[in-house]
Amino acid sequence: MALLGLMALLAMPSPLYCALSLYPGCTLWSQKEVGFMQDGDILIGGIIPVHINWLKPDYQIAGQPDLCDDLDTKAYSWVQAMVFSINEINQDQTLLPNISLGFKIYDTCYLISRALRGTIWMLTGQEKLILNYRCQSQSSLAAIMGERSSTISISIARVLGLYKYTQISYFSTSPVLSDKFQFPSFFRMLASDDIQALGLAQMVVRFGWAWVGLLSGPTDYGTPGSQILKVELLKLGVCIAFHETFPTVSKAKDLKLIFEVVKRSSAKIILVYSAIAYFIPVVEELHRANITGKVWITSHGWSSSFNLLKREYTHLLSGTIGFAVHESKIPGFKEFLLKLHPSTSPHDIFIKPLWEEIFSCHWPDSENNLTNLTSMDISTPMTMCTGAERLQEINGNIPREFEVSTSYSVYNAVYSMAHGLQDMLSCVPGEGPFVNHTCADIRNFKPWQLLHYMKKVHFVNKIGEEIYFENNGDPPAIYDIVNWQPHPDGSIQAVKVGSFHSRALKGQELSINMSAIQWNTQRPEVPRSVCSESCGPGYRKVAQQGQPHCCFDCIPCAEREISNVVDSTICWQCASDQWPNERRSECVPKRIEYLSYQEVMGIILAVVAISCSTITAAILCVFIKYRNTPIAKANNRELSFLLLGVLMLSFLCSLLFIGDPQQITCLLRQPAFGTIFVLCVSCVLAKTIMVVIAFNATKPNSNLRGWVGPRVPIVIVTACTFIQVFICVTWLLLCPPFPERNLKLKTGIIIWQCNECSDVAFWCMRGYMGLLACISFIVAFLARKLPDSFNEAKWITFSMFVFLSVWLSFIPAYLSTKGKNTVAVEVFGIISSSAGILVCIFLPKCYIILLRPDMNTREQLLGKGIRNKKVKAI
Repeated sequence: MALLGLMALLAMPSPLYCALSLYPGCTLWSQKEVGFMQDGDILIGGIIPVHINWLKPDYQIAGQPDLCDDLDTKAYSWVQAMVFSINEINQDQTLLPNISLGFKIYDTCYLISRALRGTIWMLTGQEKLILNYRCQSQSSLAAIMGERSSTISISIARVLGLYKYTQISYFSTSPVLSDKFQFPSFFRMLASDDIQALGLAQMVVRFGWAWVGLLSGPTDYGTPGSQILKVELLKLGVCIAFHETFPTVSKAKDLKLIFEVVKRSSAKIILVYSAIAYFIPVVEELHRANITGKVWITSHGWSSSFNLLKREYTHLLSGTIGFAVHESKIPGFKEFLLKLHPSTSPHDIFIKPLWEEIFSCHWPDSENNLTNLTSMDISTPMTMCTGAERLQEINGNIPREFEVSTSYSVYNAVYSMAHGLQDMLSCVPGEGPFVNHTCADIRNFKPWQLLHYMKKVHFVNKIGEEIYFENNGDPPAIYDIVNWQPHPDGSIQAVKVGSFHSRALKGQELSINMSAIQWNTQRPEVPRSVCSESCGPGYRKVAQQGQPHCCFDCIPCAEREISNVVDSTICWQCASDQWPNERRSECVPKRIEYLSYQEVMGIILAVVAISCSTITAAILCVFIKYRNTPIAKANNRELSFLLLGVLMLSFLCSLLFIGDPQQITCLLRQPAFGTIFVLCVSCVLAKTIMVVIAFNATKPNSNLRGWVGPRVPIVIVTACTFIQVFICVTWLLLCPPFPERNLKLKTGIIIWQCNECSDVAFWCMRGYMGLLACISFIVAFLARKLPDSFNEAKWITFSMFVFLSVWLSFIPAYLSTKGKNTVAVEVFGIISSSAGILVCIFLPKCYIILLRPDMNTREQLLGKGIRNKKVKAI
């Protein structure tokens, strides 16, 4: 089927030409479309698109000749690279001694039909194309070099693969061509596009770009190459803002759509995987709209074609960076090119069109003059070529229209064929690789015999670079990274700023000199291209619905979470004893809070407690000193001593609530406070009851005389206190309090507190204390009007009123506060209630003892002194 299609294609009428009729039966074709040939013992074919017609569709109307009018000067340099290398090999008798190489170069004009006709012409050696028939000749066709386009190379390779003819492409990079099952005799000097795509993706990541656009050509180079690049970019986490393919024909509508996409996109970095022919119309559209600020990343398909761009595009494309075919200086090639002249190359059918292109002149005998005159503007003066022009006059440099990078690939391709032939020539009879260990005849070998040696070609060229082919016919990938920088004369020059070696150590394949790059942003730093700005520490990324993962929103981490890296997708929860800092970028230890002696509140409460305890101790000393006075003896002196001692302890027990909670303090403070206060209230209750008994015992025939004495207060105090001790002991045995770190009570703070373990026991203890206080208050309130100049029941009533007021207000305050404030409320309650009892009961007595000793008499205490004064006054 492939042969039938090929024959149908070749059947379309189009003249074929050769420069010299070297074979019997071959026709000498017209000089206008003659091929470029040189005789030799072994011929190497060259399929090169010397002429070009941009975006010309690849079809042909029957009977219409091929129209190849525009000379591609860069392709002409490939022709000369082939001529130069073959001549150099012929002059070097160490490589192929006594063997001369010749060439047959055919111009394809970038057309598949012409490339196939040229291939069959080289295989058969005759004008009338008959497959499997070869015109008798003295020369052997060794191999064919070409083509540039992957699409054309695929077509040629399918034909040559049938005959096992070696084909070496100097530019085709389609990954399909690595398939040795389909293309068994295909080799190339440039690596597959999948290697270039991997390198371009690594370069994008190296520059930190995460949001890029992608434009591709519609050919076998741009379409699969861009798809491979897209996959590699996505693997490395780079997002594709858009992917557009150029139209095969420059349709204004399609180009406008691409232009609008580029203009609207926020991506500052745009990768172009295409031949430059398809990109030029887009550049023109962008130039008309004055779209700047974009950085273009090129594949090697157009990275070295800046010479085809107009100078007014410099501001648009300067700063472009991309991969280029690895370029090295071919020794002597520059001098060879500069010596070219129509007079010294009479058989070179392309040199006169080259002269017209470079020097903008026309040869008087040119057959194209009539066409040129009709197509030229009448006002444009026509300059005739004289032959006096010299390429050396162009600053002594190779004309910028030439392309040396691909020429280097052509140079290596020819030398690869020569080394394959040398290996064949070096075969020792009897030790050959073929049947019965035979060797091939260098002057009459079969195509598959040379193919055997080509697979093992391995040499070092004159520049010192190693040349060999891998199992799939691909060479090791070496690319130059170039940067388009503006030249003072307004043109663009490509400056090498790095390289990519696929065989380098992993992670070291890419080497870039950042300082040598000139960006079109006029700033030395690498341009940024992101869909969304990075989320800093303390934030996490949330993908925007319907957008690539590079487009996201940044939301702060939750209250107990942090993120300590840029662009984190999650937030991490801090440990239980840690809390996020203000930025929520790291976990810091939570602040431990307790009522400390180092803070103002703790110091004030401790000072007040100690002061009150000291005052209580002083009052006790006063009472002990004046224990024999009537006011000290009144209402059970021993109870007063006990109550003062208990009040002193109650003030001091508040210190157990201040400071770092420890196991012993947590165990003691609530039971000690409850027991001491119950003992205190029971003493007050006993004093109140003794006041009632004492006043009623003075009545005639009173049955309470027997109750006067120390037994009743001892029983009351002991019984009341025992109940509280029982509650506390039960509490400590069943569920003792313990210190704990409360992590949930306050945000970002560890409350170092005592866990009371049992709320029931806690409130039973408090409730019992409140019950005694209420009973004492009621009894004192009922006894407040007993006649006496100093009725202690009145002061007990006041003290119990203060006590109850303090602890009734304590309940809501205790329940509504947290942490150390709760402890402070309790300490304040202890101090204030104790101070209320101390002030109300003992301050009036101290006043009499210390300031009014005249009232500290039995008569005054019983009220008799007042009545005697009234009698005397009467």
